[in-house]
Amino acid sequence: MHLLDSDKLTLLFEGHPKIIERLEQLPHDDVGITVVTRAEVLRGRIEYLLRAADGAHLQRAQELLARTEAFLSKMIVVPVDDQAAAHFDRLRLLKPLRNMGHADKLIASVALASKAILVTRNLRHFGKVPGLRIENWMD
Repeated sequence: MHLLDSDKLTLLFEGHPKIIERLEQLPHDDVGITVVTRAEVLRGRIEYLLRAADGAHLQRAQELLARTEAFLSKMIVVPVDDQAAAHFDRLRLLKPLRNMGHADKLIASVALASKAILVTRNLRHFGKVPGLRIENWMD
């Protein structure tokens, strides 16, 4: 399975041709996201809604949130399970991952537990995770 990181999911949502081209080469049930990625994207949309400066921005933010929710409802979402939690506990203790964000460690943990390939552009952080398979579909 291939799990899209938040940046790749956003590019897919926007219809980026490179992402779409790569997805077309894979079976539909071979692509998903982590529950963490889902939460990150929705959090960003909700924050945009809550920061709306006027009525026009509020309506735009609400429409974007609704489109995002509809888009995400079609995605396979891989949850945090016991194995992911165990990987997370292990990754938190690794010195080379100290500068890696909390959410990125969670995403890596879910990818490791599901033996998935993480599709990301963030090779600097995810490349330090032992055993994590990653692909960059942009460069």
